[in-house]
Amino acid sequence: MRDVAILSYAQTPYCAAETARNEVEMLMPVLSEAVEKSGIPRKEIGFTCSGSTDYLAGQSFSFVMAVDALGAWPPIRESHVEMDGAWALYEAWVKIQTGEVDSALAFSFGRASMGDLPSVLVMQLDPYVLAPLHPDAISLAALQARALLDSGRSSEREWAEIAARSRRDAMDNPDALLRGQVDVDALLAEPCTASPLRPHACPPVTDGAAAMVIAAGDRARGAAQKPVWIRGIDHRLDPHHPGVRDLTLSPSTAIAAEKAGASGSFDLAELHAPFAPQEVILRQALGLGEDVQINPSGGALAANPMMVAGLARIGEASRRIQAGNASRALAHATQGPCLQQNLVCVLEAD
Repeated sequence: MRDVAILSYAQTPYCAAETARNEVEMLMPVLSEAVEKSGIPRKEIGFTCSGSTDYLAGQSFSFVMAVDALGAWPPIRESHVEMDGAWALYEAWVKIQTGEVDSALAFSFGRASMGDLPSVLVMQLDPYVLAPLHPDAISLAALQARALLDSGRSSEREWAEIAARSRRDAMDNPDALLRGQVDVDALLAEPCTASPLRPHACPPVTDGAAAMVIAAGDRARGAAQKPVWIRGIDHRLDPHHPGVRDLTLSPSTAIAAEKAGASGSFDLAELHAPFAPQEVILRQALGLGEDVQINPSGGALAANPMMVAGLARIGEASRRIQAGNASRALAHATQGPCLQQNLVCVLEAD
């Protein structure tokens, strides 16, 4: 396997509704920043892969328009995944592994505010059995939360403590949407959105974009002063229909972690847990102890841009390693209802 490192990461300040710019205008400064910080000229980046979903934009092949943000010149080799940007990063990593290219750019974007997000996410469900019932994403997450609650492995207070910690940690993240000191008892006094989930345990609707440049071996060492090495990356999935799996467990996360070599100690873990109970499930699946700092950026409970939040977890972890605040980190991304698809990435300092 070829050694591959993250050279740079850039993202927009997240907001509840991006009304002043379209997707191309959101992406242009982010892509320019990521390329400039990478130390590799744009014309020398060998491959580009984007992640997004046409359902948010409401039209087919909407991702093609986003390529305009890259400019008409120089020509590029480009691909797209109808997934979170973390999977675009995975495809870029695979492309480098083939030896066809030595560097790649991965980016993603999402404007969830343009429509009714819970209804839009129904479209990712089985079209014959589940989708006609129109179970929105929050209701499905509530079923998962109820199962976890009934198992006795977590509590509503623990979820409120997770939400409070996320917003407190997000105070140091200028890109986060929700931040500040909140009282756990005040959170527990909120009425349920979908029992047993209260608003604090659900992610905020968020718009945003992010980009990352990666490179192999000597190319990475020659371009960046502090490359962050991807020591392992893998993704797995559980059955699509939530009714045929134990929603309190995430075996695909555990398998992905094993294949990615996510063993030993970590300084921090950036977990893509859009709903607070999911953090509990992920911590257990990954075997993370109390000594591991979870989501120092605030995580998805502080900002959850659709199709971006998973890539952001990898980006936020890499930022902390580059800043010298960690030497080894675990990053996780998820896609689909109730933690259906999961990606795990192990990052280390040079």
